[in-house]
Amino acid sequence: MMGRPVLVLSQNMKRESGRKVQAGNINAAKTIADIIRTCLGPRAMMKMLLDPMGGIVMTNDGNAILREVGDGARSPGDVIHVVWAEIDDDDSSSVACRSRVQHPAAKSMIEISRTQDEEVGDGTTSVIILAGEMLSVAEQFLEQQIHPTVVISAYRKALDDMIGILKEISTPVDTSDRQLMLKIINSAINTKTIKRWADMACNIALDAVKTVEFEENGRKEFDIKKYAKVEKIPGGIIEESCVLRGVMVNKDITHPKMKRLIKNPRIVLLDCSLEYKKGESQTEIEITREEDFARILQMEEEYIQQICEDIIRLKPDLVITEKGISDLAQHYLIKANITAIRRVRKTDNNRIARACGAHIASRTDELREEDVGTGAGLFEVKKIGDEYFTFITECKDPKACTIMLRGASKEILAEVERNLQDAMQVCRNVMIDPFLVPGGGAAEMSVAHVLTEKSKTMTGVEQWPYRAVAQALEVIPRTLIQNCGASTIRVLTSLRAKHTQDGCQTWGVDGETGVLVNMKDLGIWEPLAVKLQTYKTAVETAILLLRIDDIVSGHKRKGDDQGKAPAAAPGNPQE
Repeated sequence: MMGRPVLVLSQNMKRESGRKVQAGNINAAKTIADIIRTCLGPRAMMKMLLDPMGGIVMTNDGNAILREVGDGARSPGDVIHVVWAEIDDDDSSSVACRSRVQHPAAKSMIEISRTQDEEVGDGTTSVIILAGEMLSVAEQFLEQQIHPTVVISAYRKALDDMIGILKEISTPVDTSDRQLMLKIINSAINTKTIKRWADMACNIALDAVKTVEFEENGRKEFDIKKYAKVEKIPGGIIEESCVLRGVMVNKDITHPKMKRLIKNPRIVLLDCSLEYKKGESQTEIEITREEDFARILQMEEEYIQQICEDIIRLKPDLVITEKGISDLAQHYLIKANITAIRRVRKTDNNRIARACGAHIASRTDELREEDVGTGAGLFEVKKIGDEYFTFITECKDPKACTIMLRGASKEILAEVERNLQDAMQVCRNVMIDPFLVPGGGAAEMSVAHVLTEKSKTMTGVEQWPYRAVAQALEVIPRTLIQNCGASTIRVLTSLRAKHTQDGCQTWGVDGETGVLVNMKDLGIWEPLAVKLQTYKTAVETAILLLRIDDIVSGHKRKGDDQGKAPAAAPGNPQE
């Protein structure tokens, strides 16, 4: 009895612990970082991803790539399971990827990219590369039997110091200076596919963000997601894209006799249907007399006539509802010379309300004069391609807008939209927190230099992991140099030497040519909010994964209850 092992876990549970787990986590993080390492900087390569449904995503946006890679996630396994299909051996940018992530540590890496995107909208590639490097430099200390808590303690100290240094080297910015704001947005767009149309994209992003700016009780609010809608219309050329001073929806008028062009329209917005109310569930009516049937039909007509009279009373030119409009209601509205649009999305209705100053009414009998929107200057229905689009533009003070994108194909439009969202987020970040740090790896080298100097004054084992954080920060300028094909060792050594001199904190790498330049002269700046979030997220993730020393994965398969071994599906690797 004494020699028999005690089974605590179920037999189909898999357990790994100790050094092997930490090595596995670090390996998974490094693999994820390597996937998108080439997507950093202005010379970034693009990835082509094939989703399980056969759709194609072409992008160099870190979050978009990892979202596609992570969506096929199944179960925790030994490694990250990625299948790359090279299209052309000579062109590393043409890589098609059918993939699914299996390692739990890799999944948490993908999650931080999503967090970064939701929080500040930019820096999704940097945060993954930095987190991967933070774990990579910690590996040597674990091999030397230094306890993970010592490494974690040093990392926490380094993070506090990094935040302090970043705030010291940051410079305030005047958000009312349009040219300066365009330069800042241009820095973000420069690394994207849309950089060929940088001037147009910068102006679109700035105009959109300034339009949706909403100040209440001294607090600024920029709800880009709700009120700056991007409408993608395939066809035309990208130069035709623009920001509308108002809203555009993919809808046509409900009746051909209604007007398609109205100047200074009075707009009524509803979220109730202009139809006779149907029973919620199955409704049965028993009729004994013929007159009763005629009376029911008459009641329906009277009800519709009543709700139309409630609307006509306010003399609107345009009625927009989220629900349906019956033929009879259309008849009454045409007689009153009113144009109607039905089944508009709730979000679009909210945008129209913000743009023209109308209030959405839930019942027609509650409509008041103040609910009518008079802020729009023009209503027109245009045909673009095969579809009709409704434009409500020339608004006096719109707090919502539509960005109309034109382009050759859906893939190009999807990528342009992703790039524009990043540009708008950068603009929003600067508006909320108007401080900048130099780009091109200058901020990282500056922080790394100060951390290295501080580590020399420290005593004990902690000084080595602390210094390793400074070493890890150099991965950003190093990757920029690698991606533009310059000599990594020579340029990085020169940059390190440059940062030891006084007043050279703004020197970094020109991502186009791989030479050292002063970022102040080049005009490459990044919002402080993005940089702070990148550092916090990267270090916190590294700390989280270093704390893990045990992975228990229990995956119950079909057929286990009967004691049968599961049949291997064709093409699926067995654990």
